[in-house]
Amino acid sequence: MKYNLMIVKLAVLLVIGTAAFGQKKPNIILIMADDIGMEAFGAYGNDDKITPNVDKLAAEGMLFKNCYSTPLCTPSRVELMTGKYNHRNYVGFGLLDPKEKTFGHYMKDLGYTTLVAGKWQLLGNEKQVELAKGATGSYPHQAGFDRFAVWQVDKLGSRYKDPMIYTDERKSKVMKGAYGDEYFTSYIEKFISESRKEPFFIYYPMALTHDPFQPTPFSADFKTGDTTKLDDPKYFKDMVRFLDHLVGRITKKLDETGIREETIIMFIGDNGTSPQIVSRFKGTNYRGAKGQTIERGTHVPMIVNWKGKIKAGTVNNSLVDFSDFLPTLLDLGGSSAKKLPFTDGLSFYPQLTGNMSQARPWVFTFYEPNWGKYVRKAYVHNKDWKLYETGEIYDLNKDPDELKSLTKAQLNASAMKTIGEFETVIANKMKK
Repeated sequence: MKYNLMIVKLAVLLVIGTAAFGQKKPNIILIMADDIGMEAFGAYGNDDKITPNVDKLAAEGMLFKNCYSTPLCTPSRVELMTGKYNHRNYVGFGLLDPKEKTFGHYMKDLGYTTLVAGKWQLLGNEKQVELAKGATGSYPHQAGFDRFAVWQVDKLGSRYKDPMIYTDERKSKVMKGAYGDEYFTSYIEKFISESRKEPFFIYYPMALTHDPFQPTPFSADFKTGDTTKLDDPKYFKDMVRFLDHLVGRITKKLDETGIREETIIMFIGDNGTSPQIVSRFKGTNYRGAKGQTIERGTHVPMIVNWKGKIKAGTVNNSLVDFSDFLPTLLDLGGSSAKKLPFTDGLSFYPQLTGNMSQARPWVFTFYEPNWGKYVRKAYVHNKDWKLYETGEIYDLNKDPDELKSLTKAQLNASAMKTIGEFETVIANKMKK
């Protein structure tokens, strides 16, 4: 009897081991909306409730309350893709240094088919290359992507109606009659249907909701409106609605192909909303502050949905920085962040299943976009206090817009200790 029981146990272990060995790695879809802060989404408190699909991802997954980016697009994207703060590898606005290894490369190394669709803007135009003193940017295939359909590579063109798209053929062409993000979403849907049997990593940096603010296919005047010159903030809500609709389409495709439980969906914004936009947020008017290092310029939405793995309705109050995504992706892909040659990030993978012991105590940001009138700023903050490299101190609970800097004499002992720790962080992090 004991012998037979032992045989049964060994057989069960063998089956379990075989299943684990043959288990497919999870698919990963990282969606990043353009120029939109957390205040635009119902899950965070937007009063208009126009994002049911994104809100559903939050309700059925994990809503992160404290995710922070840099306040402008290229700095955010370079940090997100490389897992490094900008003072280590940022060469200029609109440029991704081709010497840098991105999450595209790393996921490809782990056996993933990699795809990027949406806004690229990382090769650099003539003006951007000139400002960067001759530094060059990257094509999608140089950044580790097998497949791509992206806007703004070697040519500009429209991002919305009749978009200029750089395709797998490594050529840019105008897609007559198409709408940018709808084209990108259809491309992703087709890829999901064709690739569902092998692990894939999809990076979808959306063109929406960046200006120009124009009619979408959901707008009453979409067919008749002159979108070549039109830029009216009244269309922002339509753009948010359409963004949400496209996120819903991707989720639906995962359900239809039967791989929803095998797929992790991450949704974020790249920086705060445009200052032209005022949203109704928790009963008040909330103006975007893209480009500024205040809360309204850097506090972005972050939702992670993994059906059957992440407990529905979880709210995560931990701090997350854009450098954290690369090490997290490696952990999810079956490798380890410890194998990275270098990263400034901290994997939040353990937090997805309830282990909060590795949460970061602060967020550091280096911001020098070399574009427009934006000046260099380096700072560190937690959920309560913020210290700039230049010495300004702010109480984020009482003064999130940073209207009046405090002196050390105005701080209590606890705050003084925190600021002292922040001074050490800035000094250490600025050493390349």
